Amino acid sequence: MKHFLVVTNKDKDPGLKNSKHIRAYLESAGADVTIVPDIYKTGIDQSKLPKNIECAIALGGDGTILQLSRALRGLYIPMIGVNLGHLGFLAEIEVSQIDHMLDCLLHDCYHIEKRMMIRGQVIHEDKVVVESLALNDIVIARSGFSRVISLNLYVNGQLIENYQADGIIISTPTGSTAYSLSAGGPIINPIAQLIEITPVCAHARLSRSIILAKDDKISIEIKRLRKSQLEEAYATFDGQEGIRLSSTDFVNVEAADDVARLIKLDDTGFYNILKHKIS
Repeated sequence: MKHFLVVTNKDKDPGLKNSKHIRAYLESAGADVTIVPDIYKTGIDQSKLPKNIECAIALGGDGTILQLSRALRGLYIPMIGVNLGHLGFLAEIEVSQIDHMLDCLLHDCYHIEKRMMIRGQVIHEDKVVVESLALNDIVIARSGFSRVISLNLYVNGQLIENYQADGIIISTPTGSTAYSLSAGGPIINPIAQLIEITPVCAHARLSRSIILAKDDKISIEIKRLRKSQLEEAYATFDGQEGIRLSSTDFVNVEAADDVARLIKLDDTGFYNILKHKIS
């Protein structure tokens, strides 16, 4: 690799110390580098990116990788993350490993994992008002002063359960180590091809996680519990984008055609990372 994009969460890289180090290291090896110094503030204008980028390096945490995966939608640029935050499963490279990571990238000592993504649609009055992708999860949670929300879960058109709950998480295998894990969901190998549904603090017969096939179609119906409250809930995509939901709205979720491409160094593996992060 010789053509790099470096994307930074500026709050976690004060003075762009690590970004500047990466640029100097790569340029000294004859590579060219484009830096986006604050992705949360400026985003990424795809039309202004060089056409020959081979790799995107994200500096921050898992949230930075999630933001980057959405910003690079449709460009098929592989990504790797440097963890400047806390517990990171996506941004798995630590600061002490940066030079090793750069050497591996420069000498093509890596492989690329394809991770499934999910596509969600918010349906209001029979019209699609929002459509977006998620690498980790799509979450429907209570809004305002609601104590719980009422949600009907349909799979392939069949009503599975009504949940009186704080919310529900629809996650990919990659997202199984994120919010879903803290809500009691199982850890899933991120290269698996399936969809996980985890209710949050649910009063229901099916209060545990449900594992679905990749091709299953999911629909969540928002039910009204309180006549005095117009907005019952909200939906978030990877925690980056929030949409308010009213009763009778639907959120439809299915596997996306797009996949995220994550660069893995030859000496890393999910189970080694899991052991290290959890311990």
